[in-house]
Amino acid sequence: MEATEQPATSSVAPRIDLLVDEHEEEVSENGRTVRHRGIYLLPNLFTTAALFAGFYAIIAAMRGDFENAAVAIFFAMVLDGLDGRIARLTNTSSKFGAEYDSLADMVSFGVAPALVIFSWGLGGLGKFGWSAAFIYVACAALRLARFNTQIEIADKNYFTGLASPAAAAIIASTVWVCNDLGWVGSELPQELAIFVGVLTAIVGFFMIANFPYYSFKGIDFRGRVPFVVMIAVVLVFGLITLDPPSVLLAGFVIYALSGPVMQVINWRKKRLG
Repeated sequence: MEATEQPATSSVAPRIDLLVDEHEEEVSENGRTVRHRGIYLLPNLFTTAALFAGFYAIIAAMRGDFENAAVAIFFAMVLDGLDGRIARLTNTSSKFGAEYDSLADMVSFGVAPALVIFSWGLGGLGKFGWSAAFIYVACAALRLARFNTQIEIADKNYFTGLASPAAAAIIASTVWVCNDLGWVGSELPQELAIFVGVLTAIVGFFMIANFPYYSFKGIDFRGRVPFVVMIAVVLVFGLITLDPPSVLLAGFVIYALSGPVMQVINWRKKRLG
């Protein structure tokens, strides 16, 4: 009787679980510590898309395509706003998602805007140019680190310091406006480049300053609102379509200045109180 030979199982065949460890996360449920394996797909897809938009902005700037670089940063802003909202609406928030989102923010709203504006006009200013860009990057990193350590105790309705997406919007819209006006490369006045370098450093400082900024996290997108609110939204969209870079720049500059104004009001209230 002839024996049937069994196929040999290779002991050296690579296994995916040996190459990449499965993510495990401890969460508290009803007073008990529970371990969950894996990550939530939907919110992390939006975070990855935001990260890609920031990376694309860097590539576009290296090619001299500053308009698309600026637009990519705004796309990253929209996607970054969606991932957190989706995570909360679908109850898929996690520590992994929060850390991944913070790292993606550092690329999209820290490194990308600095490299875009450096490639656009600060590169010709020598040490002053890269120093201003570095100040922005360092302040973005400090702002994100502080946000992560204070997330449990901070007031959800307000940010301490200008949020990195808003700071990136000022940098991106500045480049976009100047590019539309033809102020790029050899056509860029040195005085303007110096002004933008100072602006870049100031925006970076606003991220780490103790200025209070309304976070808009208290807006309930699932609730009912007065009809006039929808009319206002339509008017805002119509205004943006007239001249997107200029309107966006003006809007985010006003938002950036609202922090110092609110801080002065709070100081006056304390003194009078």
